[in-house]
Amino acid sequence: MTVEPPRSIWEMPDAESAGGDGVVGVGADLEPGTLSSAYRSGLFPMRAFPGGPIVWWSPDPRGVVPLDGLRVSRSLRRSTQRFSIRIDTAFERVMRECAAPDRPHGWIDESFVDAYTRLHRMGWAHSIEAWQGDVLAGGLYGVAIDRLFAGESMFHRVPDASKVALVALVAVLRSRGASLLDVQWATPHLMSLGATEIPRREYLARLADALAPRD
Repeated sequence: MTVEPPRSIWEMPDAESAGGDGVVGVGADLEPGTLSSAYRSGLFPMRAFPGGPIVWWSPDPRGVVPLDGLRVSRSLRRSTQRFSIRIDTAFERVMRECAAPDRPHGWIDESFVDAYTRLHRMGWAHSIEAWQGDVLAGGLYGVAIDRLFAGESMFHRVPDASKVALVALVAVLRSRGASLLDVQWATPHLMSLGATEIPRREYLARLADALAPRD
């Protein structure tokens, strides 16, 4: 069950107003209502650098994973047999693994862990976890609104664990009728799994469709 967050006190900027670096604004807060409004507007928050202000982003192009275009190699398919998948059993642990200080270019700090854990408790943020017995081997987390899943970050402690979590996420989204898997930027790692780049305007059109009421 999801709990609708209180309305944000902030007005989200237009996603189309982003500069060449994809930034649309700086500041505001990470309250559940603010985060919900941001994702519905095509925005997401990150810190530009550790300890810096909250920056709101709308990159162009935007990275997405087509739900019918995930590339699962033969070796990755074999790897899926080495893990068990759980959903939402260790959300905060997944976030903290994604925020581990030994990861390069880390920006997820305690304020983000607190904010997204609150969103998780309200039913909007979710983790997909790859386990080996009692060991959390890898996973990812993100925000689900209607038919959108906005992936935020992923990690692995065992080779292929995060990839297996992504395979599981796509299967879950397809089974639940989702239409848009946003990954923000299509990194080479994600592109090897089928991620692609689309223009911001196309992303916003697909977002509007994903958020539109069903017939």
